[in-house]
Amino acid sequence: MRNKIIVLAIAAVSLFAYTKVMARIGSGSPPPAAPMEQRADLIRVYKSERRMVLLKGDAPIAAYEISLGSAADAGPKQREGDEKTPEGRYEIDWRNPKSTAHLSLHISYPKPEEQRAAEVNGFPPGGNIMIHGLPNGWGLLGQAHRLWDWTDGCIAVTNAEMGEIWARVPDHTPIDIMP
Repeated sequence: MRNKIIVLAIAAVSLFAYTKVMARIGSGSPPPAAPMEQRADLIRVYKSERRMVLLKGDAPIAAYEISLGSAADAGPKQREGDEKTPEGRYEIDWRNPKSTAHLSLHISYPKPEEQRAAEVNGFPPGGNIMIHGLPNGWGLLGQAHRLWDWTDGCIAVTNAEMGEIWARVPDHTPIDIMP
């Protein structure tokens, strides 16, 4: 029994260390921007369907199965640590090519009214809500990451999909996150 505990402890420490090292290494160079005709002008997320659609005009140009915050079905994000994914209209306001996950696009949560509501209730609103790939070093999980909601409120896709999204979604693209 003692040997099993030691082996499990070593495995846990090794996985933790691997994740920390890979987070520092980063996800490599981001892809170049897609041609204008392939770029989205709106992102729509359907939380209940675990689906994200890139649109150009009213036409879908790409769709993805997603993972969300582990409490995503419990309504919109209200405070830091609630593990909910926000709901409403936001925009992609910056991008991080050196993210701890494979590339990331920042969603402009919280809005001023969300900030105030959280503060009135005595909580920080949270932030750093992103569309991102898998944690660096864990890309081999691929589509298996969709078996459960595992983020802290973000929207997760595979690394290959994140490269495509990065190229097709310019900064300031609106994103509608629906229940």
